[in-house]
Amino acid sequence: MTNATAKSFGYPDTVVAETASWLVLVRPKQPTFGSLVLVCKEPASAFSDLTPAAFADLQTAVQGIEGLLRKRVNYQKINYLMLMMVDLDVHFHVIPRYEGARESDGVSYPDAGWPGQPNLGAVHDLGADGAAALARDLAKDWPA
Repeated sequence: MTNATAKSFGYPDTVVAETASWLVLVRPKQPTFGSLVLVCKEPASAFSDLTPAAFADLQTAVQGIEGLLRKRVNYQKINYLMLMMVDLDVHFHVIPRYEGARESDGVSYPDAGWPGQPNLGAVHDLGADGAAALARDLAKDWPA
């Protein structure tokens, strides 16, 4: 199942991985390289509305995300932001954090907020095609 939030982040083209209850999508506007969106597939607009199965499956999704981003980004910290101000379905913005910058395809991705809060206004907009390409590339390294 999908929802409006997943679609607003480019579903199905931006899918990196899927678990029983969660979609892992590339965040088209990258505040840091490898930024993702973790979207619950259940029809819930409050975290407390998730089923026990979705809460249990969250561990599987987070382990996969952290394994993937550790390998591809070599982050120092990782932030899970549950903002839900515009997109109302339960979801997290996953922002890998690092000092300095990471490079990918000739583009530099500095962490403009390091070591404080992530700067969500300083982004590299991948556009639809770039986000889809990054999703396909990251999917290759999703832990089995």
